[in-house]
Amino acid sequence: MTEESRQPTAITPSTEPKSIPPGGIVGILGGGQLGRMLAIAARRMGYRVHAYEPSPDCPAGQICDLEVNAPYTDTAALEEFARGVDVLSFEFENIPKTALDTVSALRPVRPRAEVLHICQNREREKLFLQSHGFPCAPFRVVDSAESLAAAIKDIGIPAVLKTADFGYDGKGQIKISTDADAASLWNSFGAPRGVLEAWIPFQAELSVVCARGTDGRTVPFPPSENIHRNHILDLSIVPARLAPDVLAEATRLAAEITTALDVTGLLAVEFFLDATGQLLVNELAPRPHNSGHFTFDACATSQFEQQLRAVCGLPLGSPELLKPVVMLNLLGDLWKNGEPDWSRVLSDPLAKLHLYGKSEARPGRKMGHICLMADSTTDALARIEAIKRDLTRTHTPTL
Repeated sequence: MTEESRQPTAITPSTEPKSIPPGGIVGILGGGQLGRMLAIAARRMGYRVHAYEPSPDCPAGQICDLEVNAPYTDTAALEEFARGVDVLSFEFENIPKTALDTVSALRPVRPRAEVLHICQNREREKLFLQSHGFPCAPFRVVDSAESLAAAIKDIGIPAVLKTADFGYDGKGQIKISTDADAASLWNSFGAPRGVLEAWIPFQAELSVVCARGTDGRTVPFPPSENIHRNHILDLSIVPARLAPDVLAEATRLAAEITTALDVTGLLAVEFFLDATGQLLVNELAPRPHNSGHFTFDACATSQFEQQLRAVCGLPLGSPELLKPVVMLNLLGDLWKNGEPDWSRVLSDPLAKLHLYGKSEARPGRKMGHICLMADSTTDALARIEAIKRDLTRTHTPTL
C-alpha cells in the first residue's frame, strides 16, 4: 500500500518522546500473524503502520500502510525504515541483534534490544532467571560432548537437550530417555551450544502475558491453561482450571519477571506446574503470544492493543476477562484436502474465526485460530471441541 504525506516526528534517542499519540507511525519488525493483529489494533486507534519483513506479501503487510521487504542484514534498508516511523516494536524473536542496534540508534525500540537479546537465546534466558532467583527446571549449559556427558551425570535422565538459539514449537530439542552415548548425541545435535534441562513431569502448562508501560506499571492478563499437541499449542482455556493460589502465583511471577527485565511492551511467561504443585518458568517471549490470542475477543483490551499502548507510551487498558473463552489453533494440516469448510465454524454464533492471510498451508504451520466465548469454560470447551471434530474430518476440496 502507498504511504501518504504524513511524516514521522524528527527524534533522536536522546530526545525520545514520552508518548506517541494516535496519528503516529508504528514500525513492526517481522511480518507474521502477531504483527498482523498488532497492525489491526493500531489502525483501529488511528495509527499508521509499517512492516519490515524479508518475505513479500506477509500477513502483517496485508494490513499495513507500507510493507518493506529486505533482509535483516541490509543496514541501509533498516535505517531508511527506521527513519520513516516514530517507534518500533517486533513480533518474533529471531531478529539479529545487529538489526536492532541499527534501528535503535535512530528510533526508540520497545521492548529494548537487550530484552530480545536475552529472550532469543535459551542459555541467556535461563541464566537470567537463575541469577534473579526465579524458579526454573535444573539445567546445565553444554558446548561439547564432554560437557554434555558431565551435564547428564549432574541432571540425570530423563532430560531434554535444547539448542541455545532458534527454538520454538518443540524445534531444536532432543529428549534423552535412556542411557545414551554423549558423543553420539552431540554429533547428532548439530548446534555449537545448548542447554540440558531436567525433564519435568507436569500437571499442567499455563502462561501469563504481562504488559508494562513506560511508567513501569505492570498489567497482567488472566492466566491461560494451555494444552499442546506435538509441541504446538492446541487449546488455551481461560479461566484456567487450576487452583486460585497457583494462578495468583503465576501472575505475580510474570509481573516480577517483566519488571526485572525492564520490559516496555509485552512479556509472555510460560510455566510448568510440576507434580509437586510448584510453578517453574519454562520460556519467555517479549511479544504477543499465541496463548494470548483469547484476549482479542474476550478481554476489554487485547494483548495487541496493550502492546501498542505500551510501546507508544499511552496508559494501559483493562485486562478484564469479559467471558470464559477457549482458543483453538488452526494448523496447516486442516488444508490437506483444500480450504476447510468455514461454515461449520461460523454456524456457531459464539465462534470468532481469525485467519492470518498466509499464502501456503503446511503441516504444523499456524494458519489461524478460533475463539469461542460462553457462560462457562465447560460449555466453551465442548462447543469448540465439536467444531474441531468437524473440521478435522476429511472434507471435499473446494472447487
